Amino acid sequence: MNIPVSVMVVVEMLEAWGHKNIIATNEKTLEITRENWLTKRGDCIIAVNATKGLSDLSEEFKRTARDGAAKITVELRVNSLIEVINGVGNPLLTFRSPISMVIRKSDYICDRTLMIHSDKATSDLDRNLVSLLQNPEQKIDIKLVVEI
Repeated sequence: MNIPVSVMVVVEMLEAWGHKNIIATNEKTLEITRENWLTKRGDCIIAVNATKGLSDLSEEFKRTARDGAAKITVELRVNSLIEVINGVGNPLLTFRSPISMVIRKSDYICDRTLMIHSDKATSDLDRNLVSLLQNPEQKIDIKLVVEI
């Protein structure tokens, strides 16, 4: 019997903050940004003032996420609420954006893409969590885990 075993696990931690214009209604993506402002047109953004952009992630995380077998998990923690989002990596991920991290349900890849084939977008998030994130003083702890 073959039991799959993770060969490598890499964890990244960051913090970000809520914003009064967070509406979280996008059905295809979810974004975390280092920008400190947001308009209501940014319906995929769930956090601003992030402490990291994609280019700030460790080389070990990037290398592992580019493995064809990479599984990526994002854990969003707001007070006692936790939301977990699962997706996959891809050899074409560049991790070049110093500003954004975008989680995508599709397989579209650009310099802002953290992971693809996500099981959630902003419209799928717990609305209690979204409500908390509409407070600019609300901190969100974000844990990124990649494993192969």
